[in-house]
Amino acid sequence: MTLQTRTSRRVRWLTLDRPDSLNAFNEALYDALTEALHDAADDPSVAVVVLTGNGRAFSAGTDLNEMAERVANPDFVAGKHGFLGLIDALTAFPKPLICAVNGLGLGIGATILGFADLSFIASTACLKCPFTSLGVAPEAGSSYLFPQLLGRQNAAWILLSSQWITATQAHHMGLAWQVCEPDDLLETTRNHAEILAAQPISSLIAVKRCMTAPLRQEIAAARERENNSFVELMGGPANNEALAAFAEGREPDFTTLPSGW
Repeated sequence: MTLQTRTSRRVRWLTLDRPDSLNAFNEALYDALTEALHDAADDPSVAVVVLTGNGRAFSAGTDLNEMAERVANPDFVAGKHGFLGLIDALTAFPKPLICAVNGLGLGIGATILGFADLSFIASTACLKCPFTSLGVAPEAGSSYLFPQLLGRQNAAWILLSSQWITATQAHHMGLAWQVCEPDDLLETTRNHAEILAAQPISSLIAVKRCMTAPLRQEIAAARERENNSFVELMGGPANNEALAAFAEGREPDFTTLPSGW
């Protein structure tokens, strides 16, 4: 199982469930979450979706072992939806989406917050967008959504530095709405989710549609730019060094790369 699903009081709870891999997204998990979002969007009994993680991580981002296999194996079989299918589902999701960040969030485990209508984060959690340290480009429309949500300089630091940010920093920047003690995170999230879920679903959908409609074209354009850059950089000298360093358990050394890399 890669995803736990349950529904209570018109709230659909989706729990990323690969704790031994820190809930890193492989193709199976991308597909499972995409299908779950489609199901929740179409289910007239669901008003709100909450996304969280099982174990000590929210999500460690894309599974780097699978990324290395994708680069090395020309016969790699992608999932039905994959990463891009998940981003499409998040962009189009018509109902309130709440994230409860229970632990570390890397890559898509951080950028997915750009699609959340509310984010709650445990005080012990931390976030990182490791794109430059992997020799790749931003993802998930974050090059547009993060400046909109956080301001240009906060977004620039998160996307350029590949440094961890604390829960308090995420809150101050605007990436999380509330910081909670770890034992209070799910209860606080549940209380707020159920307040929203008690409202008319048709009205919730209308409010979200009015708020997000001006963003969708820009998200699509940002995603196209990001994807083109990602394809250009994936498998290049910097990305190869990053993946080799990960496999060898060392820090990457980008100073020895060819000029321009």
